[in-house]
Amino acid sequence: MKDLSIVLDHQPGSLARLGQTLGRAGVSVEGGGAWVGGGLGLAHFLVHDAAASKAEAALADAGIRVMAVSDVLVQRLRQDVPGQLGALCGRMAEAGVNIEVLYSDHDNQLILVVDNLARGREVSATWMRESRD
Repeated sequence: MKDLSIVLDHQPGSLARLGQTLGRAGVSVEGGGAWVGGGLGLAHFLVHDAAASKAEAALADAGIRVMAVSDVLVQRLRQDVPGQLGALCGRMAEAGVNIEVLYSDHDNQLILVVDNLARGREVSATWMRESRD
């Protein structure tokens, strides 16, 4: 999975144009979110690896700026156990991994973009093993 980091104009229709552009390109959005910060529309959307370059090209052709395409960590938290988010984020911090983006996908999984993917994968793998035990 890949995260697309996108800048939008802060005006009516910008998000619709983004969604329509991806739809015409045959790209399905698997999760993400959009908000306003500093007078700009900011969005992060999750797409399958195979669709990332198609999405990036379609958005560029439409004049929509993709700032970055990033690999992600996909993590499932136990929803029945309070404190899971804080515990996982604490583990990442202890490992020196900075979480740059965090959101949920359409399958109730946590999506993380981190500054050190290799180390983040180690933390994530350990977390998953411990969660099964």
